Amino acid sequence: MNMQTRREFLKAFGVVAGSAGALSILPSCTSMAQVTARRRRQANIVFIMTDDHASHALSCYGSRINKTPNLDRIAMEGMRFDNSFCTNSICAPCRAVILTGKYSHINGVIDNRKKFDGTQQTFPKLLQKAGYQTAMIGKWHLKTDPTGFDYWNVLPGQGQYYNPTMIEMGRRKKYTGYVTNIITDHCLKWLKQCDTDRPFCLMYHHKAPHRAWQPGPEHLTMYDDVTIPEPDNLFDDYSNRGRAAKEQDMSIEKTMNQRDLKFVAPKNLTPKQKRLWDAAYDPKNKAFEEANLQGKDLIRWKYQRYIKDYLRCIASVDDNVGRVLDYLDESGLAKDTVVVYTSDQGFYLGDHGWFDKRFMYEESLRMPLLVRYPQQIKAGSVNNDIVLNLDFGPTFLDFAGVAKPDDMQGRSLRRLLQGKRPRDWRKSMYYHYYEYPGAHSVKRHYGVRTERYKLIHFYHDIDEWELYDLEKDPREMRNLYGDPAYADLVKELKAELKRLRSEYKDTTGSAIS
Repeated sequence: MNMQTRREFLKAFGVVAGSAGALSILPSCTSMAQVTARRRRQANIVFIMTDDHASHALSCYGSRINKTPNLDRIAMEGMRFDNSFCTNSICAPCRAVILTGKYSHINGVIDNRKKFDGTQQTFPKLLQKAGYQTAMIGKWHLKTDPTGFDYWNVLPGQGQYYNPTMIEMGRRKKYTGYVTNIITDHCLKWLKQCDTDRPFCLMYHHKAPHRAWQPGPEHLTMYDDVTIPEPDNLFDDYSNRGRAAKEQDMSIEKTMNQRDLKFVAPKNLTPKQKRLWDAAYDPKNKAFEEANLQGKDLIRWKYQRYIKDYLRCIASVDDNVGRVLDYLDESGLAKDTVVVYTSDQGFYLGDHGWFDKRFMYEESLRMPLLVRYPQQIKAGSVNNDIVLNLDFGPTFLDFAGVAKPDDMQGRSLRRLLQGKRPRDWRKSMYYHYYEYPGAHSVKRHYGVRTERYKLIHFYHDIDEWELYDLEKDPREMRNLYGDPAYADLVKELKAELKRLRSEYKDTTGSAIS
């Protein structure tokens, strides 16, 4: 080995050639080859996650209401998962599940009120040990400082859409501008300064399109000249459903406030931002006041106001993800980088008359999941297997050549991404939601979903079951529990639910009768 090659090798593995003991750790030619081979197996990772982005607001999932050309690029150049689900449909718990590869009752974050224990094992820490450069930029929402990252710059709590404060490695700094652009700026800056001799993992996490859906300056008037199609169950009366659906507090009709509907502007706008905001919203507000709407007409107006702002926030996400994809392409990093796009859960886009998430019904249970990795994933492929946010950590470790710890409860998706379905892949999934009493009054429940059926148990202050045939009733409008024709199926699903609760070691919640 000549001296130049020797120096380059030492530099690549963080060893100073003149340091004491450097010669003693030099690998043999054979071990060097093994290390080089391992490095080739260590893909870079860009993990993009938004907050509350429903699958049915992505055009690659067949959206009727918007276009997402840059996000669609990931699907067209990689794989789209059509049955990707979360284990607990609420912000902080979902993030804790992804970091740890463990269910909420194991990692300790069962709801948005709990603090994440940053001392526990996470996939970023394991990647660090494997030589990865790690960064967390954007929405964190776990009440404790990020751990396992060489660099972090996060929003405090939910953060603000306009002129946000961010916490960079423990120090607060306020920025002028729109949060989706600012987060992307930081991500691009970090990517450009990475050591190209080492793999990296960037967690690029957006606030958008979380409530109160405040669009960026570039998109304030987008959709002004169109009427967004309404969901067919916008006026759901919850007949054939139980108390949980009837007693929630997340309806477009009753729950939305003046801030949601933009009768109140954000407080921290610059003078220029305020002028743009007023120019966009004041005429709409005056038109509403003159219309004097009531009943279904009022609900329809609220739906249009809500969904357009929600989609405007997504348009900004799409533009900014395009910036990152362009950089990966232009820099030559794309071929060696796994790009993942997902959301921390789904969302109700007027479905059942609702916004928000929490329920085990399809719209909030289902997560978008798009993965691109040219080396191993066939462009334009689609997967229909049941996958979970629980699987993300094990998948990232697999692409890094790191063995999954035995206590992680998820499984790597790598073979599915390669088009090879393991024979023992799951045929059902387990869900558990805890935050009640709490925001939006969605009752505690757990349940099982198979490829066709879903059984849900609502408990705590009620004891009610719901059963849905997703093939005959994909919108979940008719509860079949109690129908004698489904008695045997209920027994089978309860047995499967008990099995899953045992497998995942969940003894929380009421027992199954």
